[in-house]
Amino acid sequence: MKGKNGVFRTKDVDTVIHQNDDGNVTERGRLRKALRARDLIGFGVGIVIGTGIFTLTGIQAKNSAGPAIMISFVVAGVIALFAAFCYAELSSAVPTAGSSYTYAYTTLGEIIAWIIGWDLILEFALGAAVVSRGWSGYLQEALHLPTEFFGESSSVNLGAVAIALVLGIVATVGIKESGWVTNALVLLKVSICVFIIVVGVFFIKAANYSPFIPPAEPTGGEAGLRQPLWQWATGVDATAFGVAGVLFAAAVVFFSYSGFEIVANLGEETRNPARDMTRGLLGTLVLCTVLYVGVCFVLVGMVNYTDLSEGAPLSDAFDQVGLSWAGVLVGIAAICGLTSVILVDIVGMSRIGFALSRDGLIPHSLGRVHPRWNTPYRITMLTTAVVVLLAAFVPLSALAEMVSIGTLFAFLVVSVAVPILRRTRPAMKRPFRVPWSPFLPIVSAVCCAGLMANLAIETWLRFVVWLVLGLAVYVFYGRKHSILAKSSGSASTPTRSSDPA
Repeated sequence: MKGKNGVFRTKDVDTVIHQNDDGNVTERGRLRKALRARDLIGFGVGIVIGTGIFTLTGIQAKNSAGPAIMISFVVAGVIALFAAFCYAELSSAVPTAGSSYTYAYTTLGEIIAWIIGWDLILEFALGAAVVSRGWSGYLQEALHLPTEFFGESSSVNLGAVAIALVLGIVATVGIKESGWVTNALVLLKVSICVFIIVVGVFFIKAANYSPFIPPAEPTGGEAGLRQPLWQWATGVDATAFGVAGVLFAAAVVFFSYSGFEIVANLGEETRNPARDMTRGLLGTLVLCTVLYVGVCFVLVGMVNYTDLSEGAPLSDAFDQVGLSWAGVLVGIAAICGLTSVILVDIVGMSRIGFALSRDGLIPHSLGRVHPRWNTPYRITMLTTAVVVLLAAFVPLSALAEMVSIGTLFAFLVVSVAVPILRRTRPAMKRPFRVPWSPFLPIVSAVCCAGLMANLAIETWLRFVVWLVLGLAVYVFYGRKHSILAKSSGSASTPTRSSDPA
């Protein structure tokens, strides 16, 4: 069913746009409009440039794409850009906390919106916990700290706990303060990336680029639950290198672009969302793609792809050309990069929780805004606690692909939502419009589905289990307590039924 009844009931777009007006603000308070385009780009770059540029470049160049890893990053960046266009149209027209969750609520229905919100919680929580453990490992290696408390071999990872707690406090105290910290880290991180490109270009050997796309060779396939879904479905043996290897690497390195949608979560806290949301989203992707391709170009030019290190490719490449001191700077960049990723993950997860509580799908009290800090402090502290527990005790390397599948699923839904909203609300003001709609959104959705098919079967099984758990929460709580459910029960035709007032 659609509209006011059933689990496919939709929110009115006007309600979403005006839910922060003076007459519609409840006792939970409102979020402070403090961010500009440069802050949004800072948040976006802060979460996008992280573990991917420090690890995936070497792994995928050595095992899948060779020097053509540059093409893999361009392909992944273009697909991310397609999704960014869709996010830009929706976030500029409907600036709100919740991003793809809210967009799904206005187009596809409440239950789909809940699934997306539940999916995003998984993405951000798991991402923050994984990166916290990675941060602890980098710190342990740089300072030679005891391994029983730092790194993956620790029984209780105190380093991961410490960084998650500190950044959780920063995210709780204020969005503007979070922006200051993130922008400072991003500036240092981008400077190091530029340093790598500028210094490394003097040690490039043209012979290392040949062959640019190494000839394809069979890998023998990977049996069991670790094989990609498409391989299991078609029975085709996987190959390394060649065009297929380049495309496979593109699916893997897409993880390096995950997180830019966090910018869309900050619509309610942006001073001029009609202008700045588009600039923040597209500026993030363009800047990150340029840096990624530049770093890849230098990396495979300095060292033959067969000799790349899979653990620390950038620092090892400088060691191989006699610049071991540069590895120290790369280590600093890694720590800074991971720090900003954790902070933005916590901020994004709390904004998703804020949107869910406002709609009654989780208890309203969790989304209360602090009277002084103007942040959803309760949900921020709760999500920080979850991240701390995961980071302290659970080794999450096997679940890293869950971040990618969650991101791609959200991208797919946003891509579908654009043409649906164009059809259902053609007169709605759209400061930015996706070009060539519905063609480009459809291409975006198909590309996202294709990349999801490259993920392992076990990742899909874990994803399904998480979604089933989320559906149980919705059936036993959210379905009965949502604002739309209460409004449809007390009025035959709710108008602005999504607002708790």
